[in-house]
Amino acid sequence: MEGQTFQQRSDLTFLKEAVDSIDHEIRKVIVGQEEMMKLIIAALLADGHVLIEGVPGVAKTLTAKLIAKSMNIGFSRIQFTPDLMPSDVLGTPVFNPKEATFEFKKGPVFSNIVLVDEINRAPAKTQAALLEIMEERQASVDGKTYPMSAPFMVIATQNPVEQEGTYRLPEAQLDRFIFKIIVPYPTESEEAAILKRFHQLGNEPVMDMVGPVLNGEQIISLRNQVKTLIIEEKLLLFIARLIQQTRNHKSIYLGASPRASLAIMNTSKAIAAMHGRDFVTPEDILEVAFPVLRHRIILAPDKEMEGVTEDEVIKEIIHSLDIPR
Repeated sequence: MEGQTFQQRSDLTFLKEAVDSIDHEIRKVIVGQEEMMKLIIAALLADGHVLIEGVPGVAKTLTAKLIAKSMNIGFSRIQFTPDLMPSDVLGTPVFNPKEATFEFKKGPVFSNIVLVDEINRAPAKTQAALLEIMEERQASVDGKTYPMSAPFMVIATQNPVEQEGTYRLPEAQLDRFIFKIIVPYPTESEEAAILKRFHQLGNEPVMDMVGPVLNGEQIISLRNQVKTLIIEEKLLLFIARLIQQTRNHKSIYLGASPRASLAIMNTSKAIAAMHGRDFVTPEDILEVAFPVLRHRIILAPDKEMEGVTEDEVIKEIIHSLDIPR
């Protein structure tokens, strides 16, 4: 009976079809990387930004571009460099001699999906300009405020290996990303499939293979639907307990903020919807806990020196908790 009540409450047919359509389009080009694609789509449905970390050549940028191409919305790409200024991102006032006034010429950040490549290469003041946009969905230039068009999402990439000439992202900015997605190397079979796929493509441009299956209004509508999904109070208490443990764990120097609690709640709803359910299960929460928390906690110095990773500590915390059923 309870399951029937849930089913009648919210019809997720269109959402499920939309997610499957995006996945189908991207699969025309991308081999593997299921986790990255799933989490980017979940972040889009939860109205969040994502940080993707991986070595060069694992299709971080290509996947982001293809996901944007699968939607009929604006897309822009900004390559962050050490000499990039805030005005290069936001835009700048330009003098109009006819009117004898300054007109604001919008920069590349004024789009719907903004791909920021190698975000940690830009200096702090440029990252700070992006920070306001990510949090407030607006840009302030010369005392005037310019709102972003909805839907708005930042997909940022960074390389974990090459640290020369990079600026570490401040904790305040990291906290604005709903997920930090770690992209591994492909397996041997996936690598063989990649070679076969691109050999068969020949001279065909990969970007032309993907077409739009969603528009901006539909994305906003799906986001509103995801917010209405059911999450039981015992699961909210479980999320709160999980976050509290990050603040009291011996291996963690700085625990997660309340923004992390909200991120887990919102993204677990998105994951549930992508599975065709309008109610959240403990498995949904556990699925998003790692990408939500790994960039929001700072390990104790001795644990860092021992080579302990954030994911290992998160796993330890989850195993210490009673998972509600």
